[in-house]
Amino acid sequence: MYALAGLFQVPWSDYRSDLLDALGRTVSYTVVSFVGAVLLGLAVALLRLSRAWPARAVAAVYTEVFKNVPLLAIIFLAYFGLASAGLRLDVFTAGCLSLVVFYAAYLSEIFRSAISGVHAGQTEAGEALGLGRAAIFGQVILPQAVRLALPGTNTMLVDLLKSTSLLVTVSAAELMSEGRLITSATFRALEVYLVISAVYFALCYPLSQLLLLLERKVAAGVPLSPWRRRRVRAARALLADELRGSVGADTERKEAAV
Repeated sequence: MYALAGLFQVPWSDYRSDLLDALGRTVSYTVVSFVGAVLLGLAVALLRLSRAWPARAVAAVYTEVFKNVPLLAIIFLAYFGLASAGLRLDVFTAGCLSLVVFYAAYLSEIFRSAISGVHAGQTEAGEALGLGRAAIFGQVILPQAVRLALPGTNTMLVDLLKSTSLLVTVSAAELMSEGRLITSATFRALEVYLVISAVYFALCYPLSQLLLLLERKVAAGVPLSPWRRRRVRAARALLADELRGSVGADTERKEAAV
């Protein structure tokens, strides 16, 4: 007990505001980078599925390069490398850019597999209904591909959140950078990094559980948006009315036969 009491001696109340700022910065890096990675990953995935071979070649080169280069090297290139070439980016922009180009490569593979996993008959059905290529993709292919891509995408989101800790190398003012500053001031490395690790766990574990719940709801066919829920309720009510009408008609025919 004495050893445990001697472990926690950092005056955390003195660093509460700095830690909250660092937490907000970590969440900002995560949200901005994930949105950018999803958009870029989807664009690269569509290029990989393009009929034009130059587009497929460019997308394949991009994917293979950024899948096989360490994220830390990309961070250094974005912040230090571009600055030496005359293009100086601020820390937030360089950090987000690094995370975007790195995770977009992995997300593009997830999205490409999900889109390819939708049966070709779905496209043929859309064409039979007279839908254009854009409408078929947006209304038929994409909703089904999202369900297939959701598990891998959720994993990438949690991994991206944890990878923001690598931005400590460019002093990005996120959680790990704040932990390094507190360690320099208190010389209590074990305690500080235990607390920082606990904060990351408190962020990642609930997020992963919420995403798992989302996966289960989507797999079960539960409508997530309010307008889809209204449409499902309206469809069920219409089916119930038709069922009651058919039952009533059968009853009348039986009574007439009697």
